[in-house]
Amino acid sequence: MNIFRLTGDMMHLASILILLNKMHTSKSCAGISFKTQALYLAVFVARYLDLFLHFVSLYNTLMKIFFIASSAYIVYLMFNPLRHTYDAPLDTFRVEYLVGISAFLALLFTGKYNIDEILWTFSIFLESVAILPQLFQMTRTGEAETITAHYVFALGAYRALYLFNWVYRYYTEPKYYDVIVWIAGLVQTALYGDFFYIYFNR
Repeated sequence: MNIFRLTGDMMHLASILILLNKMHTSKSCAGISFKTQALYLAVFVARYLDLFLHFVSLYNTLMKIFFIASSAYIVYLMFNPLRHTYDAPLDTFRVEYLVGISAFLALLFTGKYNIDEILWTFSIFLESVAILPQLFQMTRTGEAETITAHYVFALGAYRALYLFNWVYRYYTEPKYYDVIVWIAGLVQTALYGDFFYIYFNR
C-alpha cells in the first residue's frame, strides 16, 4: 500500500458514491450508460472470484465486496426501479466487440492457462475499455449533467493515480513487473484524455 494506490482507491470509491447519490437524489439514471455499468459488474465479478479463497487483508476483502455489491446494485437500479429514466436510444455502443476482444486478448496473453488467471486477465483488458459506452453516450448528447461529469472525472483520476502507484512500486519493489496491467492502464487513462481537457476547461 502507498499513497498513490490509497488515493486512487478513494477516488474509485468516490466515483461510485457520486453515481449512487445522483441516482437516489434525482430518482433518475438519465445520462448514465447501462452498458458501462454492466461491463464494470462483469469486470469485478471476473476479477474477484477468489474473494473467499485467497485472503490478503481485511481492506482488500472489503474493497472487493464493495465493488461487486455496488456495481450489482447500480445495475439493479437501472434495470428495475429507474428503468423508465434510462436513455436507451443514446446508449448504443456495441459492447459485444469490447467483450470479444478482451476475451481474445485474455486467452492470448494470460500468464497461466487456468480459469482464475484467464478471468483475471480478461477483467484487466475489459476494465480498460469499459468506460467507452459512457464516453460515447456523452459525446452523442454533446453535454452531461455536472454530477455525471464528476463521476467520470473521479473514475479517470482513480486510473491516473494508479499509474503513479505502478511507477512507485516498480522502483520500490524489486520483483514488481506487470506489463499487461501497465498497458491496459495506459490505454484506459488515455481514453479519458479528451474528457479531462473539456472537464477542466468548463
